[in-house]
Amino acid sequence: MLTVAFYDAKPYDRPSFEAYGAAHDMTFRFLETKLNEDTAALAEGCEAVCVFVNDTVNAAVIDKLYKLGVKLVALRSAGYNNVDVRAAFGKVHVVHVPAYSPYSVAEHAMALLLTSVRRIHKAYNRTRDFNFTLNGLTGFDFHGKTVGVIGTGKIGRIFTDICKGFGMKVLAYDKFPAKDSGLEYVDLDTLFSESDIISVHCPLTDETRHMIGEEAIGKMKKGVVIVNTSRGGLIDAEALLKGLRERKIGAACLDVYEEEGDIFFEDRSGHILDDEILSRLISLPNVLVTSHQAFLTEEALNNIAETTVENILSYFENDGICNNELCYRCGDIEHCRKERKERCF
Repeated sequence: MLTVAFYDAKPYDRPSFEAYGAAHDMTFRFLETKLNEDTAALAEGCEAVCVFVNDTVNAAVIDKLYKLGVKLVALRSAGYNNVDVRAAFGKVHVVHVPAYSPYSVAEHAMALLLTSVRRIHKAYNRTRDFNFTLNGLTGFDFHGKTVGVIGTGKIGRIFTDICKGFGMKVLAYDKFPAKDSGLEYVDLDTLFSESDIISVHCPLTDETRHMIGEEAIGKMKKGVVIVNTSRGGLIDAEALLKGLRERKIGAACLDVYEEEGDIFFEDRSGHILDDEILSRLISLPNVLVTSHQAFLTEEALNNIAETTVENILSYFENDGICNNELCYRCGDIEHCRKERKERCF
């Protein structure tokens, strides 16, 4: 029986993973703590570890896991910016879930946008106090507006379809444009200057970190609405706050935040929040923040559990070969040149 140390376990994680694990003679050791240098030892006796977006899988952690005999790091997410894939090469294999429910994230992005623009959250709070005034709740039509979509993978393309359903004009930017997508691709400067709404759907890399910063915000329309359901580090939070306070940015809808690691997924309601920038962002009336919940649907949770279990089984039952492996050796981390016909090391 395979034993997997499951870090940063939440109540909504357990049912799906317990069900799929039991069906394949696999045991998950659920741990509430996040993976880091201090907690890596909790994986002793396990063949694999299962981690999420705010677990730390740097070179030091990888060395500790390797010495414990851990052979596989299984991400239950698509993003892997928290993993030092280069340090892992030759020691532990890394797999991820490239797609679980792109609809969940795209739909949440639109939900945030609708809630913010039509002031639904404010109206909800008012009516609960029997305040039925409409003052200050004026929004704007989506029909005829221009939305700029940065990143046109599965999530980005589904979001563009939703926007088209509202009668919006879509401008798209991607380093690798999707063929035969029918999208109008433009450069970033054009997207920034012509979009009424900008939604970010690309991975976090050294190249994309802070792609929306002070310079980019300076090129945007006054009153632009910014939506981020991808990775917090894509937006410079200080520059975002400055743009909001100067009234350059009309509103921000954030499901992610660049310093969310020790904040999101936890109940901080009885504590003073030490992150001054996040505190100030949340205090603004035109900022809407959710705590990285865009993925959180029943369909997505089931798909994540199923794919993660299949990734682990594939590695241990297929001589170390898994279609969803992240490998530094080939240069293209997600798309192995070996076409997954032999193990990378």
